[in-house]
Amino acid sequence: MKNTPGNRDTADTGHAGVSANMMKKKNPHKKHKSSLGPATKVLSQPRRNIVGCRIQHIWKDGTGHVVWKGTVLDQVPVNPSLYLIKYDGFDCVYGLELHKDERVQGLEVLPDRLAKSRLTDVNLADTMIGKAVEHMFETEEGPKEEWRGMVLARAPIMTTWFYITYEKDPVLYMYQLLDDYKEGDLRIMPDSNDNVPAEREPGEVVDSLVGKQVEYAKEDGGKRTGMVIHQVEAKPSVYFIKFDDDFLIYVYDLVKTS
Repeated sequence: MKNTPGNRDTADTGHAGVSANMMKKKNPHKKHKSSLGPATKVLSQPRRNIVGCRIQHIWKDGTGHVVWKGTVLDQVPVNPSLYLIKYDGFDCVYGLELHKDERVQGLEVLPDRLAKSRLTDVNLADTMIGKAVEHMFETEEGPKEEWRGMVLARAPIMTTWFYITYEKDPVLYMYQLLDDYKEGDLRIMPDSNDNVPAEREPGEVVDSLVGKQVEYAKEDGGKRTGMVIHQVEAKPSVYFIKFDDDFLIYVYDLVKTS
């Protein structure tokens, strides 16, 4: 079983959490708990390219030490200190400044190599990208619950996985969605006008918000600041945002919310 997207301890009080009782088949679906506070240190020496590497490090916060192991998916061009990581057993994508964050200790590149794998149905994979979907999750009590979301892209490095986000929990997740589709747990919704990108004239340049600083007003009256780090190719109005006080990656349609 794997937990649904939900129930986490972060600074984002603007979005309600979801019961931890919600479960998804196969692997445990979890998020690490966020730990806020000062988190930078200066390291100037040149470093090897670790994108695509398996890594391991100690995570030190106020509650103690934990060893995290995972795969580095990407290095963010607009902030090269920031890496996107898929940690083993956790289905969220995390954004960390691995060489600067004081909570990351003993970082090492592992000799492990990712097993090579190919998509079993490339046409289906291409079809679902950018589409609204209904993803079925099982509760511990048994009945399934429907989660609406959007398939954003195939994940880098781990190419049989897909980036996906949900209306109830707008952070970046990774799943092997072809498996869920074949098991009947993922349904692609019919296209609507909301899901069809506006037509552009040939050669027209659309301004991107990538690299822009953003401010988000929380329900409690507080504010969060962050940076737009990626624009979704299949849905250009949708962007990834990394807030300064959190290591989850948030996914927002900035045209609808502006």
